Amino acid sequence: MIKQTWPPVTPKLTVDAVIRTTEGVVLIKRKNPPIGWALPGGFVDIGETVEEAVIREAREETGLKIHDLWLVGVYSDPRRDPRFHTVSVVFGASAEGSPCGADDAAEAQVFADDKLPGKIVLDHRGIIEDFLHKEGNSRR
Repeated sequence: MIKQTWPPVTPKLTVDAVIRTTEGVVLIKRKNPPIGWALPGGFVDIGETVEEAVIREAREETGLKIHDLWLVGVYSDPRRDPRFHTVSVVFGASAEGSPCGADDAAEAQVFADDKLPGKIVLDHRGIIEDFLHKEGNSRR
């Protein structure tokens, strides 16, 4: 349990996308700490749904227009982000084309499921594993 501050601060709401292309999964290399490979995503803006936010963030960071959204899960461990407590609504999605890093992504790249990079930050490796497990089960 994290010690509560006063006045109380609630967790920050974020979204992440596990974008599936025909070649693999799209990851971005973060420009800002924590530095490393991550899923495209970010904070939900006031007045925005989580679905709108994940579509916007994916476009801003990868240049890809995502579609066929499905809920992978909600990740809320207070220790998942070393900067502060975040809760992420994570969507699986499809996209065509080649990603191009932009906004706060230094680069964007597609990785085969069995060739993920070594340094994946936050809890994103576990999220990708959850995605692959759920995706595999839905094909049965």
